[in-house]
Amino acid sequence: MRRIIKSLLLGVLLILPLVSKPAAAANAGDGHWVNPISDVCWKCLFPMTLGNIKLASGPQPDTSNPSSPLQICPVGILYRVGLAIGFWEPMAMVDVTREPGMMVNMGGFKINLGRTGTGTAGQSDRPAAGAFYHVHWYKYPLIFWLNIITSLGCLQTGDMDIAYLSEVDPMWNDSALSMILNPEAALFNNLVAQAACAADAAASSAGLPLSPLFWCAGAQGSYYPLTGYTSGEFSPLESSLLVSERMAFKMHREGLVWNSVGADNAVCNQYPSPIIPKERWRYQMVNMYPETKNCHPFGASTQLWGSTHNTPQSKKNFGYLLWRKRNCVFL
Repeated sequence: MRRIIKSLLLGVLLILPLVSKPAAAANAGDGHWVNPISDVCWKCLFPMTLGNIKLASGPQPDTSNPSSPLQICPVGILYRVGLAIGFWEPMAMVDVTREPGMMVNMGGFKINLGRTGTGTAGQSDRPAAGAFYHVHWYKYPLIFWLNIITSLGCLQTGDMDIAYLSEVDPMWNDSALSMILNPEAALFNNLVAQAACAADAAASSAGLPLSPLFWCAGAQGSYYPLTGYTSGEFSPLESSLLVSERMAFKMHREGLVWNSVGADNAVCNQYPSPIIPKERWRYQMVNMYPETKNCHPFGASTQLWGSTHNTPQSKKNFGYLLWRKRNCVFL
């Protein structure tokens, strides 16, 4: 029965992009339903490993993995032996928009969220030094839907769901209030700390970001504060990436997203990680122009691919699929 339900759900998701186009055209916003087959860069699932043995290569470098392919995990009062596998899991989607309630990855329809502000934090849409964006976080367990991996301990389960709306979060548009969640931001509000982000930008663009520089978002700037404000906006696409990565950091800080580190005896269960392990995240664009041939580490420069995905007539609505490195024990 569960297999039949998942097959029906997948069929609906494949058909929705076709039947929703007339409705989207009548809407003030823009966006399309993400097709889980044709809009996804499936080679971003790799590298895949067994222990530290690489089974398949991928478009981007891999993170560390357990040295042993065999792991012993507690199951209740017993222990079970399993295989330590590593892969990249598509686990979330995000909308980035200047219009409150604009669901970009769900066809561009709008949700009436009441008095949530203008979406631009008091700014008009004129050339300005900064901008403000709302972010919507979707739970997107694509591996579970397609039955690519059958061990439930190695993938996110459930249905597609709207997990977080920044419009109803009072800390998203208030930098002072957000200090409750990230008080350490005051330590990095100086030129020395921000200058160090140049090294992180170079490392992210060349392969993987630098974990010790956890306050840096590479070529996009700084993670702090964890709000929708961006300063010095020279590219809406880069601003949209920055607030997407901030939301991933925020989800880690609030304990809504956990981590599974690629080390021996630490892959049996996930655990909270209040500092985002940014080297274990990557993204690809799915709206407005899906990028199906590649994905990128957090903080990587957009110079090589962004020009064809950031048009002058854009309404500054973007959608991204977020991939997270998953180390687990296949029981």
